[in-house]
Amino acid sequence: MQVLEAGSNKYLLLELDPEFVGNIARQAGFDFKIDDQGRVMSLDLAAIERQAPLLLFDAADPGNLGWFSRCQFYVDGKTGAVLQTPLSLANQRDKAGRTLPHAIRVQIAKELPGNFRMPGRQPVSEQVIYAVFFNLLNALLNTGVGVCGGPTVKPLAGRTETVGTKN
Repeated sequence: MQVLEAGSNKYLLLELDPEFVGNIARQAGFDFKIDDQGRVMSLDLAAIERQAPLLLFDAADPGNLGWFSRCQFYVDGKTGAVLQTPLSLANQRDKAGRTLPHAIRVQIAKELPGNFRMPGRQPVSEQVIYAVFFNLLNALLNTGVGVCGGPTVKPLAGRTETVGTKN
């Protein structure tokens, strides 16, 4: 990790190893494709052999209360940001525009504000990001990740369709 100071601004520049990130995805059970750029690392992830959809659910739906009480991660449904992490998540779509139930795209920001802290005020490092990424992938497969509001990120599991009009 490097620290960059530009005037009064301070940035943390993460030096993520694409091979190590790929090994994490493989260990979690995902097929992957990595696009490593200067400011972000993007991963297209697919759990091809999985029978059920990934456990990405609508946290606001009362029918998903059991999922909500167990989840470790929440995704802002408008921006795709995984809350309190430098990760963001998006759905993948097929050629017809339908959401793929076994595939997602994850981006890891490699350039963060100098005061960025993980939950519990933990300072950021590459090892912390690797652990959070592994835990997110395990949550998608086993415990669930909640989508909070917004039209951008679509839930893949639980009650995904609304009945009638929303108040």
